[in-house]
Amino acid sequence: MRRTIRHIPLLGTALAPAAAQAQGENRPMWYLETFGSPGNEITPILWGLLWLAIGVVVIIAALVLAGVFLKTQRGVDMRRDQEAVSPPHDHSALRWMYGGLFATLAALSVFVVWTMMTMADIRQPDGEAPITIAITGHQWWWQVTYLSEDESRIFETANEIHVPVGVPVKFRLTSADVIHSFWVPAIASKTDLIPGQENTAWFRADTPGVYRGQCAEYCGKQHANMALRVVAESPEDFDAWWDMQLEPVEMPETEVAKMGMELFRLNCAACHNIRGAMAGGEMGPDLSHLMERTTLASGMLPNTPGHLSGWIANPDVIKPGTLMPRTDLSGPELDAIRAFLLTLDQGA
Repeated sequence: MRRTIRHIPLLGTALAPAAAQAQGENRPMWYLETFGSPGNEITPILWGLLWLAIGVVVIIAALVLAGVFLKTQRGVDMRRDQEAVSPPHDHSALRWMYGGLFATLAALSVFVVWTMMTMADIRQPDGEAPITIAITGHQWWWQVTYLSEDESRIFETANEIHVPVGVPVKFRLTSADVIHSFWVPAIASKTDLIPGQENTAWFRADTPGVYRGQCAEYCGKQHANMALRVVAESPEDFDAWWDMQLEPVEMPETEVAKMGMELFRLNCAACHNIRGAMAGGEMGPDLSHLMERTTLASGMLPNTPGHLSGWIANPDVIKPGTLMPRTDLSGPELDAIRAFLLTLDQGA
């Protein structure tokens, strides 16, 4: 029975990538259309370089085709006669070469100056960033800590970032293991997360929506599955979300959920923290208010009861290489832990 239970949840995970894509972000991983700063300032440079490259390709292709297909009406012998009477010092070819070289240097100089001015402009946000978020990269998930001068308002979550629209947010970035890179292409540029070093970044989301982020530095076999989501919402909704995150979780009321909480403490609390549930692990993601999140396994799976069961029972099958161990649970035990986790959707 125990062996069978391990594999039943995989039926729900076989279509996980398609399900995640169907349910997911309403903004694609596309960096040529942005919805905030500093992306808004960087994107025009990218478009400019793209159109410049297209122009160069068109000109070169036209010249090559002209050389291949245009023929003089005089034939080879007449052409030789022309060359024989041509001035001995015809520098027309050199003039074309120097002209092309000058045009290239001028265009590149414009883009160098434009890039340097943009880099200086986006180094810091306009005005003070009132919100600071510390992000620590792990193989392969994101630890997210909302900081505050009031220590009672500091809390931790994972793999999902909420930000208020129109407000600059500062990020303090580091890594717990290998080099990662924080990238939300529809809003911000890439910034590396380096072990033992803190880098800073900022962005401001100008349009409400859900934006996909991604680790942009190869960090191991599950690099492609180290995603995150940025939820940009109104300042009022963001404040309400922050207040809700500070609340301890409700104690379960049903017998099966109570049994699940005890099983969680025995099997999962060494790695995971749940505020108010006497589970204080620090190795894995904080699971407080887990059911308020939209995905599991750092964006791999939609957060549904079926996928939750599959992830608990077979983490190493769904995400090979993950540090989360497989738990030897019976069917009723797995159902009980899931019932407890499903209660983590609101504060007390």
